[in-house]
Amino acid sequence: MTDLLYVNGGNPLNGTITVRGAKNFVSKAMVASLLGDGPSVLRNVPEIRDVNVVSGLLELHGVAVDYDAPAGVLKLDPSNVESAHVADIDTHAGSSRIPILFCGPLLHRLGEAFIPDLGGCRIGDRPINFHLDILRQFGAQVDKREQGIHLTAPNGLHGTKISLPYPSVGATEQLLLTAVRAEGITELSNAAIEPEIMDLINVLQKMGAIISVDTDRVIRIEGVERLSGYRHTALSDRIEASSWASAALATQGDIFVKGATQPEMTAFLNTFRKVGGEFEVEEDGIRFFHPGGELRSIVLETDVHPGFMTDWQQPLVVALTQAKGLSIVHETVYENRFGFTEALVGMGANIQVYKECLGGRPCRFGQRNFYHSAVISGPTPLAAAEIEVPDLRGGFSHLIAALTAKGVSTVRGIQLIDRGYERFTEKLEALGAEFSRD
Repeated sequence: MTDLLYVNGGNPLNGTITVRGAKNFVSKAMVASLLGDGPSVLRNVPEIRDVNVVSGLLELHGVAVDYDAPAGVLKLDPSNVESAHVADIDTHAGSSRIPILFCGPLLHRLGEAFIPDLGGCRIGDRPINFHLDILRQFGAQVDKREQGIHLTAPNGLHGTKISLPYPSVGATEQLLLTAVRAEGITELSNAAIEPEIMDLINVLQKMGAIISVDTDRVIRIEGVERLSGYRHTALSDRIEASSWASAALATQGDIFVKGATQPEMTAFLNTFRKVGGEFEVEEDGIRFFHPGGELRSIVLETDVHPGFMTDWQQPLVVALTQAKGLSIVHETVYENRFGFTEALVGMGANIQVYKECLGGRPCRFGQRNFYHSAVISGPTPLAAAEIEVPDLRGGFSHLIAALTAKGVSTVRGIQLIDRGYERFTEKLEALGAEFSRD
């Protein structure tokens, strides 16, 4: 298979597809298995590249990995954890940012950890200073070397009090994975409380951790000496579900997303309805469909949970190009997430980006010279074009645009979409999309 997709768009997507476990949770639960003194079993695991990357990293550190992809069952046995060779870890550096989360568990198990240069989608600064600062406060010593960063904990790790300047998901995950076996009590203020974070807490509690979450974004962890393995079923991927929902809206289609769940998608469902989409919540999934008539323009601001998720924004922007009037989208989570709109403009969309905080409260990017607001004027027909995928979510948004546009579009770089969308070409076939992949 090449990294090239030819899409003949302009036809509604209709049918049923299945969404399994959340990409943003599964990889973290896999890392958590390092903390246990026995095997763990994770169910509802999607067949995506991130799972393969983390599996490879775990195997480098001596974890026995048994993945039954069709069944979605992953068995992880950390009985023989060991240090991995720097060169081996470095081969994964450009594939994922997950190695930073190995640090806490490896410091507990081995007394040392190594982080290579980190990859991941280029959607903003996403600095690792939060992670390193957290590890230092626990007592880790950080040694920056040419190949990456070496960490040790000569005196062990100890509980601490930390207040985040912004409720970072990655920093919150780092703290949880480090604090559960640190000596004493850890308190984190201004923590992220996304559903994927809460499910990670569920996993850690099953392993024997003592964790409480207050309504004011304060998480408290009482460290324990040992943790066991876990058996857990991953929560559904709300980002993938919303992406297919936006595809149904943009193409005037009707998609039943089996596995989608309502509680984690409340903010998206409200917005979907405001735009003019309709949905029906069933026991085993959610049906998303375009009911006919005109779509409506909206004013939207992304935010941390329980607000409108930043990863929902990009696919929905494609649908907003088909809405009547002026829509305003204010991005407050990542400073560089509107680069994907250039390709949409090239296809005929009327989108302008601004440095000002439009349509909502001033945010932390307002004085930092970033284009973080967008104004979309519609409806505008989209024309087929040659498209280069920029990142995971932007790439799926480009795919939706190609499916919406009349004519044959060429989409390059689709391996990035494989990172977070399980067997997406098979799902396109199930929905009646016309495409070919050389």
